[in-house]
Amino acid sequence: MPDSHFPHGQLTRALPDLAAWTAHFRAAEIPVLAQTANALEALRTNEDDVDANSTGEMISNDPLMTLKVLAHVATNRSERVVTDVETVTSALVMMGISPFFRAFGPQPTVEDRLAHVPLALDGLKDTIRRAHRGANFALGFAVHRMDHDAAVIHAAALLHDFAEMLLWCHAPALALQIRDAQRADSTLRSSVAQRALLNIELADLQQALMKAWRLPELLIRINDDRHADTPSVRSVALALRLARHTASGWDNAAIPDDVDDIADLLNLSPAAAMQFVREI
Repeated sequence: MPDSHFPHGQLTRALPDLAAWTAHFRAAEIPVLAQTANALEALRTNEDDVDANSTGEMISNDPLMTLKVLAHVATNRSERVVTDVETVTSALVMMGISPFFRAFGPQPTVEDRLAHVPLALDGLKDTIRRAHRGANFALGFAVHRMDHDAAVIHAAALLHDFAEMLLWCHAPALALQIRDAQRADSTLRSSVAQRALLNIELADLQQALMKAWRLPELLIRINDDRHADTPSVRSVALALRLARHTASGWDNAAIPDDVDDIADLLNLSPAAAMQFVREI
């Protein structure tokens, strides 16, 4: 049988089903952005001066490191702890700074992992930029709605496409095939392309991983677009839609429909909603 892996154990052929994908991604170490890895090493040398808030903010700029921390804390949580840890800062407070640095040594980076596939590194960073843009929109919507779960909504938006990010890291050849297929056919839906090339939909993989890692129930629910009848889920879904459609500017034909839906969510006129999102 021919080798099905790139360097670093990267897949070049689809796995057969959701269970196989879930097991593979659970076992694979998550790389992080080089700037995050470097910042953590700088902080490690001054561990006594590190505080949870500033470190949490730094880590929260990297959705991959955010996922890594939340998954670690959730998976290793004592049965005595009944409160879900829903943000990186609360995870650091629960762990303590010294135990955090013991648990997380020098981190592998996406730049090293994808050095041989620069187009995949570009694709990953595009996905991360979209996640940041979507998270900013989602936070703006949550604050406008005076939602008490604003911090979790921001985290949920940042992590909304983490399965796509992991695909870029662990199966860059397949991620590039999906991207190329959609570029060749602008009407091809992501879910259809994923089923054809991966045998799964990434949304299903994401839900399976979140449950396997025992991530907070609220985070799982907000990230499930099938519960789009709740304001929190709608906030994240609309924020990510708008982030995707405005990635190259504000002239995408789908934006007016996005803004109409956002206006309905925020109880604003379409004109006021457009002004609101342009100012975020």
